[in-house]
Amino acid sequence: MKRPLRPDELRVWGLVAGTVHPLPGRGAPKPPAELKATEVPARIPVGDLTPKAPTRPKGEGRDPIEPRRKHRIAKEREPIGARLDLHGLDQDRARPALESFLQRAWDEGYRAVLVITGKGVQGDGVLRRRTPEWLAAPHLAHMVAGISEAARHHGGAGALYVALKRKPRS
Repeated sequence: MKRPLRPDELRVWGLVAGTVHPLPGRGAPKPPAELKATEVPARIPVGDLTPKAPTRPKGEGRDPIEPRRKHRIAKEREPIGARLDLHGLDQDRARPALESFLQRAWDEGYRAVLVITGKGVQGDGVLRRRTPEWLAAPHLAHMVAGISEAARHHGGAGALYVALKRKPRS
C-alpha cells in the first residue's frame, strides 16, 4: 500500500510537474488533488534546469585522468615509466623533488608515472593533500595531462597516477 505524500513532497512534485511540456494534443498535467491550485508554482524557465559545471573537490588541483587511460595504467597496459617515493620528505624538499622528477620523466618521453605520497598518520597526510595542488601549478601545465588515485596494487590512496602529455616534436 502506498503512503500518502507529505506536503514537502507534494511541493517538490509540483515543481517537477510545472516543468513538463505536454505532448501535442494532450493537456497539461494536473496537480495532485491534495495540492491546492494556489500552491502550484509558476513554470520554471528551462535555463534554470541546466546542470551546473561540476566543481572539483578542494585539494584536487588538476583534471582527473580519462577513465579508459587510468584503467590501462592500472592494468599496466600503458607502462608506468617511473616511480617517485616521497615518504620521509617534508613539503620543502618534496615539491622540488616532484617537479624535477616530472621534468625528467617528460624529457624521457614517459606518458605515465607513479608518485607515492603515503597516506599520513591518520589518512590525511600533508603530502597526500598538497601533491595534487603542486601538480596543478601553471608551470607544469604543459606536462601534466591529469592525475588520479592509484589502484590498490600500486599504493591506492597513498599514491597517484600522473598522466603526462606528449612532448612536442622539435
